[in-house]
Amino acid sequence: MRVAFFSPLPPSKSGIADYSAALLEPLCQLADVTVFTEAPAHYDPTQYDVALYQLGNNPHHRFAYDLALRHPGIVVMHEANLHHLVADITIKNGDWDAYLREVEFDGGPEALEYARREVRTLRAGPEYDRLPMIRRILSRSTGAIAHSACVAGELRAAGFTGRIGVIPHGAWIVDPDRLSYRHRLGIDNSAPLIGIFGFLKPYKRIVQSLRAFRRLLAVEPRARMILVGEPHPELALDSLLRSLDLTDSARVLGFTPIEDFEGYLGACDIILNLRFPTVGESSGTLLRALGMGKAVVVSDVGSFREFPDEICLKTPVDSTEEDHLFEYLNLLVSRPGIAREMGARARAWVERECSWKTVAERYVKFLRGVDAETATCEVAAIEPPPAEPIPELPRYIVGWANDDAARQYATTHITRLAKTLQITPRGGPHDRILEMGSYLQITPALHSKLGYGEVRGCYYGKAGQRDHRTVTSIDGEQFACDLDLFNAEKDRFPYDDEYFATVICGELIEHLFEDPMHMMGEINRILRPGGHLVITTPNITSLRAIAGILQGYHPGFFQAYIKPLESGEADARHNREYTPREVSDLLEKSGFTVTLLETGEFLDEPRGDHGWVTHLLDRYLLSPDLRGDGIYAVGKKMGPVRDRYPDWLYS
Repeated sequence: MRVAFFSPLPPSKSGIADYSAALLEPLCQLADVTVFTEAPAHYDPTQYDVALYQLGNNPHHRFAYDLALRHPGIVVMHEANLHHLVADITIKNGDWDAYLREVEFDGGPEALEYARREVRTLRAGPEYDRLPMIRRILSRSTGAIAHSACVAGELRAAGFTGRIGVIPHGAWIVDPDRLSYRHRLGIDNSAPLIGIFGFLKPYKRIVQSLRAFRRLLAVEPRARMILVGEPHPELALDSLLRSLDLTDSARVLGFTPIEDFEGYLGACDIILNLRFPTVGESSGTLLRALGMGKAVVVSDVGSFREFPDEICLKTPVDSTEEDHLFEYLNLLVSRPGIAREMGARARAWVERECSWKTVAERYVKFLRGVDAETATCEVAAIEPPPAEPIPELPRYIVGWANDDAARQYATTHITRLAKTLQITPRGGPHDRILEMGSYLQITPALHSKLGYGEVRGCYYGKAGQRDHRTVTSIDGEQFACDLDLFNAEKDRFPYDDEYFATVICGELIEHLFEDPMHMMGEINRILRPGGHLVITTPNITSLRAIAGILQGYHPGFFQAYIKPLESGEADARHNREYTPREVSDLLEKSGFTVTLLETGEFLDEPRGDHGWVTHLLDRYLLSPDLRGDGIYAVGKKMGPVRDRYPDWLYS
């Protein structure tokens, strides 16, 4: 599908520019997209299957609005009001006749008479709130996309009879450096920090928020507030802060680059994202905050009313607003555990419902004619381990060790080996599985316990060679397997495309020296669509690793050089150990969706008490999750490799 995509992009000071930039990355993987950030000198609509116009209520979207009128397509209505945009096109260019025509088209004779009598004579300003000025663009559009049922309802009320898709605003899932931005602000980690972000306009209920914050200081004098964004000329923030005696507790940081915007957002404990009146607009800042797992308070109006109650607090905009704000702030500050739990639910919700990948898939469905109001997203959820527990696994695995050294290794690693089998999807008699780096410790169980009809193994060696191995267990069971030799970082794997149902890459990626994505690309090639890749590897961000580095030791699980044997041979040492987040991204960049990501025990040997590390993480509000010694991940093949050289892995 060929899509003409019209929208401003960064560095344009438009939230929709940031929205479009985030949407385009996954959308371009699903469709053939041509992006226009200004009016093209020549535009031939016959070269595209659909035109998609991102429309916002500011001058940055004038070119998209003009083209949408001339070349009808699908409009993305980020709010149910374009009056400011229309006024910019007409009044600011001195074309009052054009403005009056639009007023009549949108509001009828009564609105036209008022505009002639009051607005044209400059006795009153334009009726921005009462006249949304959306009828004209809707009358010329073949379809519309809204982020909420609220806006969709406004489009219907304006007389639009075409298809409407309700597609949630996408969410940025980021983990900012909270502590460094707190340090930059000079705010202690334990001090409650409240933030208001975006264009600082009066309708964002800033006066009410500051009054509630002043009441909060009476019960929690350590609390602080930051206001990040460009102040509106009609809101005299400096004098307002002085009048409320808040100059020592609240700071206006003004407009900041997006990296600092996100950093300050991440430094906060509580985000106030209020607004009234509203025209159904969505808030990119709100989605960023939810994606960061922040406790958020919103106004109980418009599209914000549609967010689940368990992920945010909602305050009315009546005479009780200030009281509600104070009580909510006091609750979240005095009981930080509630704030963290609400933030965790918020992050889980946006990861499930509002990831940019999910949003892009909904776009494509709608553009292809599927009703996006009822369409469900074909995004794999986090799946439970596919195999039921097999109690006899430890004894069974050790039973295949054929000498003392092998038995010692199997015994020391038995938890990891058994866990690998537990998370590996079961197979059938016609399914094939490949174990990479196979020592034949768990390989027999792939057939006898998991049911795969064909089991293959591979190991480092000269490409083209193959060893046929036969082993016998202590119970007399025999197992035979071919081991193919090659270099996983350089050679083409000796298997046909889409040959295997499952590949196990256990304790291998940490040994790779120069090009792990070559291996990931080859694994993708040899897996059938929907096939699974199982990865296990040490966790460089485990409690053990944190304890080691803070006490002056190397954090790596196996950082030491390996003494060679008498023959002169030496096993490959670890070249790079990974974090759980890196393993997840490695799978995503390689064309997989992550169906399992967890950490756990790795070696069966005595361990120190790392309770003090957990306490330290809690003290600085750092996540205690995924801190086990070993990483266990399963990915499901969804498509080709997305990024051959991820920035975080290659320089």
